[in-house]
Amino acid sequence: MKTIAHINSDFPSKFGIPRQSGLVPELLASIVFEPEYRNPEALRGLEQYSHIWLLWEFSEAKRETFSPTVRPPRLGGNQRMGVFATRSPFRPNPIGLSCVVLERVELHTPKGPILYVSGADLMDGTPIYDIKPYLPHIDSHPDALGGFALPLQNYALAVEIPEELLEKVPKERREALRGILMQDPRPGYQEDPGRVYGFPFAGLEVRFQVKEGKLTVCEVEKMDKEALK
Repeated sequence: MKTIAHINSDFPSKFGIPRQSGLVPELLASIVFEPEYRNPEALRGLEQYSHIWLLWEFSEAKRETFSPTVRPPRLGGNQRMGVFATRSPFRPNPIGLSCVVLERVELHTPKGPILYVSGADLMDGTPIYDIKPYLPHIDSHPDALGGFALPLQNYALAVEIPEELLEKVPKERREALRGILMQDPRPGYQEDPGRVYGFPFAGLEVRFQVKEGKLTVCEVEKMDKEALK
């Protein structure tokens, strides 16, 4: 498998990344190709599609051993399901699959062609193996069964961000941050109402607490350059 590109996103670490693509459509990212794949001809016609599939590597979730079951976070982190019945990153082969919106294609930049996408669930720097167009007449199945994931499709927390903290977040990132928090970025097995959680996002450290189904942001601070490395 050859890495053809890497993604640039607002997530320098795994914590806080939405558990599926498309859950937070406001999230913006860009895809930069490796030098040997910076041929604009390889993208001819791609601008005609609204969505694309990304095949990528769970580069921070590699394991030498195989477990046939995993604990899906949305089931509380205590119930086990077969790994092939989930989209857990802990798989025999660490391959991810995401459907994202193709916002625009820029063919001629100093870094070669760049794809701008939204709704991605990838950590910054994630290696991408392949890109394919999404075909609505083939890939969409409205009557498909959603298994144990379907009852959880509308899961969301109430989110409160004090105005003085929201002002610390760039305007173009505010809705994306709110969407991330609504999805509850905590590990599924952690329910301590007194615990303060934190994660880096878009150069900021965001800290929050969750009590009685409500998430409250308690601190937003700009991260220094060393912490971002």
